[in-house]
Amino acid sequence: MTGEHPTLRKVTCVHKFIFLGIFPFAGPGEGLTGSTDHFTSSERGRSQCLRLPARPRRPARPRRCAPASCDPCDPAARLPVPCQCRRCCRAMATCFLLRNFCAARPALRPPGRLLREPAGAQRRSYVGGPADLHADLLRGDSFVGGRWLPTPATFPVYDPASGAKLGTVADCGVPEARAAVRAAYDAFSSWKEISVKGKPLKEAQGEILYSAFFLEWFSEEARRVYGDIIYTSAKDKRGLVLKQPVGVASIITPWNFPSAMITRKVGAALAAGCTVVVKPAEDTPYSALALAQLANQAGIPPGVYNVIPCSRTKAKEVGEVLCTDPLVSKISFTGSTATGKILLHHAANSVKRVSMELGGLAPFIVFDSANVDQAVAGAMASKFRNAGQTCVCSNRFLVQRGIHDSFVTKFAEAMKKSLRVGNGFEEGTTQGPLINEKAVEKVEKHVNDAVAKGATVVTGGKRHQSGGNFFEPTLLSNVTRDMLCITEETFGPLAPVIKFDKEEEAVAIANAADVGLAGYFYSQDPAQIWRVAEQLEVGMVGVNEGLISSVECPFGGVKQSGLGREGSKYGIDEYLEVKYVCYGGL
Repeated sequence: MTGEHPTLRKVTCVHKFIFLGIFPFAGPGEGLTGSTDHFTSSERGRSQCLRLPARPRRPARPRRCAPASCDPCDPAARLPVPCQCRRCCRAMATCFLLRNFCAARPALRPPGRLLREPAGAQRRSYVGGPADLHADLLRGDSFVGGRWLPTPATFPVYDPASGAKLGTVADCGVPEARAAVRAAYDAFSSWKEISVKGKPLKEAQGEILYSAFFLEWFSEEARRVYGDIIYTSAKDKRGLVLKQPVGVASIITPWNFPSAMITRKVGAALAAGCTVVVKPAEDTPYSALALAQLANQAGIPPGVYNVIPCSRTKAKEVGEVLCTDPLVSKISFTGSTATGKILLHHAANSVKRVSMELGGLAPFIVFDSANVDQAVAGAMASKFRNAGQTCVCSNRFLVQRGIHDSFVTKFAEAMKKSLRVGNGFEEGTTQGPLINEKAVEKVEKHVNDAVAKGATVVTGGKRHQSGGNFFEPTLLSNVTRDMLCITEETFGPLAPVIKFDKEEEAVAIANAADVGLAGYFYSQDPAQIWRVAEQLEVGMVGVNEGLISSVECPFGGVKQSGLGREGSKYGIDEYLEVKYVCYGGL
């Protein structure tokens, strides 16, 4: 890296991070065989090319793209050229980019850049994982200051599908948390000066690509952190606006997207010039530790990315350190509203910058003018992704009287036909287990409460025959507003349907919650679409669409669903301070 421009150095590190995240199982110098599975996402049920920041000119008469495949590591392979549309041009650019990375793969570990483990260090155990998982990614120690550090205590991690013990992970406490903050603070002084120009296997694989997209996006977005020059009323003065990194950022993430929730925050933080301390959820610490290994291999300097896993018993004290330590300047948290309020209280004492993505109670409204088949498809995608365990999952279904019966019937048919409950590694599985027994009990409680108050079970309604943490995808009708499944976030495979008569009634029900993360509605009436989209008190609205998350678009809520935005061009601003410089005497 001698003589390398700092801009190129930082972008190269992050691009290597992206590459290693997509292809983590290849060792130094190993060849990689590619297929369209490496470059496409099936989130919408069809092949989609990767979205790169490059924006080639749109052709005058674009043709519909067709899926194409290529081997990015074979120099003789032909690039896919099904047409000249933006998606295919981006796919070509991606293949070219990854092909170049593959050619340079042995050089990803330059001398002196990869940190070695202390002599005699032992890794924590990990049992029962996929046979092809690279051993370097199965880490159980904390990662602080570029080193893998064991702790006196450990805690177990379990497979939510079988209940089997996967392994043990370092149980960090207050001393380890403070050491990680200090390491991040020490690394910040140099990093900021580098100027920058359990779920089903298919879902898990999709999340890895989604995670890489955030790193790719922010590695490019970092080039566009612009300042400003202001001409004031005084002729001998100019106002300069600078954007500078806030400092050390505490990153506290949930279990449901253990990779993407980290890269969405860390990608923005690193691009802005911040250093981070990551505390992953106790149920899914291995993803954060694997990302630490990938960051290490990519050449991210020591102390820039730190990970301190801990057990549920120590989470409170570790979280308090990450929110109160005077060396921490920024807190980013994704989780429940109740926990978010506690962290906000801690952060208030030292007035730290905070961004939070908290609970949701997403309404899904279907008006009489809607295409029922499209609405059912959107409901399936929105409700049952990750077995209903996402913050933007639809929690309340509001269907207008004119199409209510048709919607419920078709929704039930689609659930029976398309949803298969089972272990995530089994072929054909679409619904994995809930994260733990407590989550199952909550779904069960909501179903029982609704039935006791007059709701009808259309399909499902009980624990799955597989036992353990599995629950049947459930559809309820004759639901009323006083039921727990309408007033509380279920976070499971439960779809309660309320019948309504007028548009105003649906909007009032949707806005009655004290949270407002996401909302969805289906309508073919243009005037109604504008009215409802503007009236819904949520941070994100899906109009005739059940999947709204995208790297390029801002993610966040209103009311008690959080503060700030993640992803998009706005996400990096959460990690930047605006400084005004008055330049006089001109």
